[in-house]
Amino acid sequence: MQRKTRSRTRQRWCRVFVAGVSLMVLGPTLMEAGKDELKAKLEELERRLEKLEREQERQLQPASQPGELAEIRRQLDILATEVELLRSGEPDLEVTDDQARSKGLGPAAASVYRKRQGVSIAGYGEMLYNNYNGRDESGDPVSKTTQFDFLRWILYAGYRFNDRFVFNSEIEIEHGSTSLGGSTSVEFAYLDFLANDHLTLRGGLLLVPMGLVNELHEPTVFVGANRPETERRIMPSTWRENGFGFVGSAGMFDYRVYVVNGLLGSKFSSDGLRAGRQKGYKAKSSHMAVVTRVDVNPTPGVFVGGSFYNGGSGQGLTFDGQELDVGTRIGELHAQIQMEGFDLRGLFARASLDDVAELNQALGYTGKNSVGETQQGGYLQFGYNLLSRVREDVRLMPYYRAETLDTQAQVPAGYLRNPARDRSFHTLGLELKPISNIVVKADYQWNRNRSKTGLDQFNVAMGYNF
Repeated sequence: MQRKTRSRTRQRWCRVFVAGVSLMVLGPTLMEAGKDELKAKLEELERRLEKLEREQERQLQPASQPGELAEIRRQLDILATEVELLRSGEPDLEVTDDQARSKGLGPAAASVYRKRQGVSIAGYGEMLYNNYNGRDESGDPVSKTTQFDFLRWILYAGYRFNDRFVFNSEIEIEHGSTSLGGSTSVEFAYLDFLANDHLTLRGGLLLVPMGLVNELHEPTVFVGANRPETERRIMPSTWRENGFGFVGSAGMFDYRVYVVNGLLGSKFSSDGLRAGRQKGYKAKSSHMAVVTRVDVNPTPGVFVGGSFYNGGSGQGLTFDGQELDVGTRIGELHAQIQMEGFDLRGLFARASLDDVAELNQALGYTGKNSVGETQQGGYLQFGYNLLSRVREDVRLMPYYRAETLDTQAQVPAGYLRNPARDRSFHTLGLELKPISNIVVKADYQWNRNRSKTGLDQFNVAMGYNF
């Protein structure tokens, strides 16, 4: 029986090997055939162009009809454009914003997918001004310095090898200068194998596909001067880890499934999971994680979905001679509607952790400093473009966001919840997009918590992408 099983296994691997060799042998032939086809098309267009030019000369006689002449000229213009496009290489591919989102990418990040071959360069930037109230919600004086920060400068660099293989990356400089506390990071860097129109295999440093902001974090895409706190503390945007998986679509469904290294539980705190990101740097991988996302797209501009993350965060951390697993589960539901000038977004996220009492003891946390066994938050956001019925190229949108966040919704027995971790945020602002690639946002944020130490702030942001 074992011999038969081994025989069948060898046969399967032989078939795989033969298929792979066939692909390598026939691949160049198929590419050459494609080039020959393009060359033939170019020659045919040039022949048609010459014919129409001769026809135009013939029609430029006194008896010619104005209508016929105009039609010939129109056809000449179309053909001349087609010929020039073919001579300069094939035209860029069309990738809509919805199609870019289905790949987990913002409009600029998807630039390489618009290329048929070669290098792609794109990017974005973001500048942020924060002015804080002089007193907290209890009326006590607070001295927090106003700051003006060139928050991010981003360069997307990609390369399309051929119809099947794509490299894409994002390089980020934060806070203007590494010499003054800023940083330079690779935000993502991966290879895609485009198996077909509906399935892509992906591997590298990946953006974790959760929420509305983590993948779509370009300032022209998310609303508000600041990103929502739920997507910073529970889903620690911008969150990227090393891994592999696949991106796919089926009808109105888009999905992504990745296997990535787990979070670093030794960096968790009472303020959430944010510090547990490993960011691709020598990532401890004793514990891995699986993250799955599904979106439903009933019509352009509308999608509803959710994602779930499940993995260990212990990464070799021990307590009392036992290795901790620190099982971490994060689930979220989200929706976005952009129609007829309206922009509606909502999200709810919840995280639950195992071994938190042991984790607290291993890290020396006591009293109100416990990591939350349960953490949850969510927001609703509403905006309306006042110019939606007047101008298509300019957007002027007042917006409002209501958000709650509690990173210590539950703590282990023997620990206390810190009321300052139970927070609410109300944000009222105005967004101006003179063109789709540039945005200016100004808002006022009312910050509240159960310890009555919330501090209001006024924010102004300017962003761009290209």
